[in-house]
Amino acid sequence: MSVEAFCPDRFRLDSSDPNFSSMLEERLLRTMIHDPDVVASVTSIISEVRRDGDIALLKYTKQFDNFCASTVDKLRVSSCQMQQCLDDLNSTQRTALEEAASRIRKYHERQKQISWQFAEDDGSFYGQKVTPLDRVGIYAPGGKANYPSSILMLGIPAEVAGVKEIVATVPTAFEPEGRLVFAAAALAGVTELYTVGGAQAIASMAYGTQTIQKVDKIAGPGNVYVTVAKKLVFGEVGIDMVAGPSELTIICDGNTNPDWIAMDMFSQAEHDENAQSILISPDGDFLDQVAESINKLLPKMKRRNVITTSLARKGILIKVPDLETAAIVSNDISPEHLELSVDNPQALLDKILHAGAVFLGRYTPEALGDYCAGPSHVLPTSGTAKFFSALGVYDFQKRTSILSCSKKGAFELAPIAMTLADSEGLEAHSLSAAYRRDSDWVK
Repeated sequence: MSVEAFCPDRFRLDSSDPNFSSMLEERLLRTMIHDPDVVASVTSIISEVRRDGDIALLKYTKQFDNFCASTVDKLRVSSCQMQQCLDDLNSTQRTALEEAASRIRKYHERQKQISWQFAEDDGSFYGQKVTPLDRVGIYAPGGKANYPSSILMLGIPAEVAGVKEIVATVPTAFEPEGRLVFAAAALAGVTELYTVGGAQAIASMAYGTQTIQKVDKIAGPGNVYVTVAKKLVFGEVGIDMVAGPSELTIICDGNTNPDWIAMDMFSQAEHDENAQSILISPDGDFLDQVAESINKLLPKMKRRNVITTSLARKGILIKVPDLETAAIVSNDISPEHLELSVDNPQALLDKILHAGAVFLGRYTPEALGDYCAGPSHVLPTSGTAKFFSALGVYDFQKRTSILSCSKKGAFELAPIAMTLADSEGLEAHSLSAAYRRDSDWVK
């Protein structure tokens, strides 16, 4: 495959082109979650699971995941089975999982929010009470691959937050890869695990079935059907974010080994055909070198068919005049993952406004963040990094405001509240405050 064959005009963009913005938007292809056929299909699945519970869940699990079971309970992986899977791992795999879990836990321990209060001179006090959610659902994707790392990245923050019931769903069976996922669940504090996936898994956690109890919040990435399902059930339960097909943007000054950059692009493209890999550089010759590396390395990849399709659909090489423009383009993209493969990444970081996670320097590939660096790899996609944040402990805690007014405090606040209530035409609000101000009643 030649560079020219792999990099047609649509694959190469230049920020100086008058049509650059529209061409970039077209190439980003972020309309999948609005596809009416997908939305209709997911709506039907959710409705059926909500209505028929276990029967619908078993039907769709057989249809989409090819798992046949007589009851949903048979799709459950017990705590003992999870632990047995962990115990059965070879020493290399177990050590890797345990080291990753330790690093993830260490990072997220720093995110724990605490309750607080402050007092005023009149004896009133105000504050915030932080409590963990009671029961959460975590979704680990499967199908194209199995992701024990996602179980760690979701379960451990929930466990650190103090969640007592962590329900995991994952579309994988007791194959070797599945056993690694189940072993990760044992390390992540998962209390219930079911081998179900897709929109049907989201619906089962959102509404409950005869076997699976409803959760309070659902977190985790997935394909477009999972993402649409999460959007549709939001309000019935909480969700963490829109976390769909994986994305990577790399800003490189041209001084990193082009093979490294090509492989970083592969690391996202191999997730699935809808993953997106973007390279931005002020060095046009370097873009050519990376294209050559892509063509050189691609035939050696086991998942080359997936990578090829992903890059052909959504891969982009972008030429910019300078790194400052690269940051502007990246902020417009608002990527899930952003690598700053430049001489002074810290200086460039100051110009980055929107990204799920940023990887600084030539020796910080996104892949390290996927597995073991520490921060959760569950991140906002499809441009939602402009208003969503990386998943963390705070996603599994809720905050309750605390107010306690002394008699003097109520007397001082009443005129303010009365004035504002009267301006809004809310008489009872005003009188409620006035009664406290004007009365000496004490029981």
